Amino acid sequence: MTDLKNLDLSQDVNACRVVKDETVSVEFAAAAGELMSLEGPNRYVRGDALITGSTGDRWVVSRERFDAKYVPADAAVSHGAAGAYRNRPAVVLAKQMHEAFTLARSANGGDVLHGAAGDWVMQYAPGDYGVVQAARFAKVYRPAS
Repeated sequence: MTDLKNLDLSQDVNACRVVKDETVSVEFAAAAGELMSLEGPNRYVRGDALITGSTGDRWVVSRERFDAKYVPADAAVSHGAAGAYRNRPAVVLAKQMHEAFTLARSANGGDVLHGAAGDWVMQYAPGDYGVVQAARFAKVYRPAS
């Protein structure tokens, strides 16, 4: 298993630019806790977004990042209330891995995520990472134009 560190996909010729297109279901944490995603533990604090994707996967987004990245899917939901949200289209870097790997969610450490051969490493910003299973990647990501 490869342990990825100091990753910078902007310098990787095998990385590609993609955009996520998905409506998700969101609840906001009433207290601190931990959610176990398919890729590993996601710790959260009160107010963070607990997200269920269109493919049933679950993960956590800090409230600060959530507010910048998601908007209500319809007028019936006011921002900050539980309900359906859509991600704002944003180009991110992705690279499909050909062997099992581990990766910290942040360059500063944090939760360690696990990926299998065929899964994708995502770089949302410098030092900000995620892992997406191959089947989910194929359903919700498209090449950036």
